[in-house]
Amino acid sequence: MAAAAEPAPRRTAGTKLLDVLDAFSRDRRALTLSEIARATDVPLSTAHRLIAELCSWGGLERDGDGRYRIGLRLWELGALAPRALGLREAALPFMEDLYEVTHENVQLAVRDDTEVVFVERFAGRGAVAVFTEVGGRFALPPTGVGLVLLAAAPLDVQERVLARPLKRYTPWTITDHAQLRRVLAEVRRAGVAISDRQVTADAVSVAAPISDRDGVVAALSIVVRGDGPAAVRAMAPGVRAAARAISRTLSGWG
Repeated sequence: MAAAAEPAPRRTAGTKLLDVLDAFSRDRRALTLSEIARATDVPLSTAHRLIAELCSWGGLERDGDGRYRIGLRLWELGALAPRALGLREAALPFMEDLYEVTHENVQLAVRDDTEVVFVERFAGRGAVAVFTEVGGRFALPPTGVGLVLLAAAPLDVQERVLARPLKRYTPWTITDHAQLRRVLAEVRRAGVAISDRQVTADAVSVAAPISDRDGVVAALSIVVRGDGPAAVRAMAPGVRAAARAISRTLSGWG
């Protein structure tokens, strides 16, 4: 006789509150009461109570059309995250310098497991459009910052990324695992990564690692409109120099 399936663990009130917040994403920034109830698998009455608690605290805000959005209280708390706070303070002056020289997209990112999280960004009015935004996430392999962070990641993280299918975004996206391994080895050798139209068909980026006393903690990049690596080669020394300057600042603070 087959063993009976174990019942699912009971969710606590705190878990349900977190589930409500998890219902929101970049693609779902405003949700109705019904949508939140469905996403969290709770009755409407329970969802209404949870939402009321979060609104009272400031974690959610209600629009004029009755939909809910993430509240400013969460943004205020997120800004206190030590991993991003000291990094942003150290990086901002150098990012501003890069932006003033190029008026292109300048991005700062960290790795969270197998994803890139963007913690700061400057964008010129005429700069090429990119998918990224502050607080946004993206897969590691296609982006310049992601290649830098993946090349410096622990071996188990690299192997988990390489064990999965690699999503194709454009005809130039690397989807062959052996090719990606070679690219990562070259990034480690050169100390810089170039992503050639891997995310969109008109954007090329160059990225360099940022380190503190414990190793690589972030990556800095410039993203420009282009149709090949030549579009960013002249910018590589500037990106590398800025990343090294940020690294010196972080090491001094440590």
